[in-house]
Amino acid sequence: MYYIGFDIGSSSVKVAVVEAATGKKIIALHEPADEMAITAYHKDWAEQDPEMWWEYCCIATKRAIKEANIDASKITGVGISYQMHGLVVVDKNGKSLRNSIIWCDSRAVEIGDKAFEDLGEEQCASHLLNSPGNFTASKLTWVKENEPEIYAQIHKYMLPGDFIAYKLTGEINTTKNGLSEGMLWDYKENEVAEWLLKYYGIDASLTPTIVDNFTNQSFLNEKGAKESGLPVGIPVVYRAGDQPNNALSLNILKPGEVAATGGTSGVIYAVTDQLKSKETSRINSFVHVNYTNEKPTVGKLLCINGAGIQYRWLRNQCGMDSYENMNLKAEEVAVGSDGVVVIPFGNGAERMFNNKNIGSHFLNLNLNKHGHGHMYRATLEGIAFAFVYGMEIMKADKAQINVIRAGNDNLFRSEIFSNTVATLIGHEIEIYNTTGAVGAARAVGLIDGDYETFGENIIKNDHVMTYMPLQNSTPYLIAYQNWKKELELIINK
Repeated sequence: MYYIGFDIGSSSVKVAVVEAATGKKIIALHEPADEMAITAYHKDWAEQDPEMWWEYCCIATKRAIKEANIDASKITGVGISYQMHGLVVVDKNGKSLRNSIIWCDSRAVEIGDKAFEDLGEEQCASHLLNSPGNFTASKLTWVKENEPEIYAQIHKYMLPGDFIAYKLTGEINTTKNGLSEGMLWDYKENEVAEWLLKYYGIDASLTPTIVDNFTNQSFLNEKGAKESGLPVGIPVVYRAGDQPNNALSLNILKPGEVAATGGTSGVIYAVTDQLKSKETSRINSFVHVNYTNEKPTVGKLLCINGAGIQYRWLRNQCGMDSYENMNLKAEEVAVGSDGVVVIPFGNGAERMFNNKNIGSHFLNLNLNKHGHGHMYRATLEGIAFAFVYGMEIMKADKAQINVIRAGNDNLFRSEIFSNTVATLIGHEIEIYNTTGAVGAARAVGLIDGDYETFGENIIKNDHVMTYMPLQNSTPYLIAYQNWKKELELIINK
């Protein structure tokens, strides 16, 4: 028997099939070969046709079944991961009324900021654990204010994963996870934040029925089965946004466990049972995948826009053929990069600096002694220092950090980067070879609630290595303090 998982990204749709009994990956692939189109009618807008996601889900599913040479009738459940914070709106026939306003669209920033000002920090912090911000609720309000003819036709609003579940089953529902990602969940009252909908003038009846994770949420109908190539009647058991799902994929389920992602941007996602946040503008809090009324588990998320993009930019400018060769060159340079400091925040405004855009900086270059290796190492160190700086913000907001787990990709392939982070935070970093689609597929098995076996299977199937804090931390601490000093001079200009 098998489970199938979808990961609906903004660049591609990933599909994975795993063995039901062991969680072992059978196949993982993505569609299309090139990136999916993102439409931007205006500056800072970003939209995608949700039907395009469905089309690539179907293509990838049929391809996975064929290439893995498995009997589709033995697939017994579906899990869904998806790009967070997006908005899909459908009419009473389930037809999408407009393109999805996706996660990186910032048209609703002012709407969320005004709501935060009008409703007050105390109300938002104690009930939403966040500012309303540029999330799904604010995007829906933008549609109401700017496209009233479309708003008038809306039967339900959805998150991207809800739309895929609907296409599979014909049933429209959502989860607490999804509502929290949209800033629509009231943690204090443990219900939909209807007071926020009322403030925005949104009809509460537009909210879909709420279903729990790790339950039979809905079942594939004939239309969804025929189009996808999956069996009729199998359940959709699980869905979650990409960052909570990434945490699940890494067996991050308990307070003190942290998932880290080091791609173009960086993410620190810490699980906690503390329903409080002083940093509603710099840190986002979301219902975690294993949240229950009895054990309200929350994921605190801090995003670092300027991360791997800095290293990629440097590679492109220097004409290097691979990151591996850059890493080798960087290893020839001592900790601290002989005084060179890189501030890697050149990818737009940073939430952890209260949305200040401070840019990227190369500092203290000596043209007589510094070369490519110094710049490579200083860049890896600068991104690592940004992660540590973010973790300090998380700790100050009462997030406990006992262990960090990360995927075996991007920045965490670099020993310099991983050793620097592990040594400065004083905790090990465990590296796993897994993906979001694999995690979503495995999550189908959690209908039995056996998190221990789930975690053991991840360790058995995916664990690659562990970075331990180095005993001699002094040069790392000195380099980090020098970096922070330079950073604070820039921030306080």
